[in-house]
This record gives sequence, structure tokens and C-alpha cells, in this order.
Amino acid sequence: MSQYQITNQRELRRHFWSVFPDMPRHKIRNYSGNGTMYCTDTRCAFTDWLDMLSKDGTISQELAQRATLD
Repeated sequence: MSQYQITNQRELRRHFWSVFPDMPRHKIRNYSGNGTMYCTDTRCAFTDWLDMLSKDGTISQELAQRATLD
């Protein structure tokens, strides 16, 4: 059994959207114009939240470094 409460990206993303239900979910064109990405507010909230979870010991640092919102 893992010492961390959240151990995979799917669970992590599900938890993010439940904690931040009003965060914009729409995607915008990325900077190169060949794909899409979440808006800056959503991406910044996600990375700050990951950092907090990692520092609190809720997730591993490895998961925080590889996690993506997609």
C-alpha cells in the first residue's frame, strides 16, 4: 500500500476538478497554433495545487513532476 493518498494522474485530475469546480475547463489554441491547451488561470492553479500536494505529502514528488491536466 502506498503512503500517498493519490497515486495516479487520473485520480489526481478528478480530484483537481472536484476541488476547483468553477475553474475554466475550456481549451484555447496553443502558442504554436497546432493544438489546444487550458487557459493560463487553470494551468497556474493546477501547478500551484500540485506543488502544495507534493509538499503536504499527499502525492509523491515524482507524480507532481509528471502530472498533466490532459
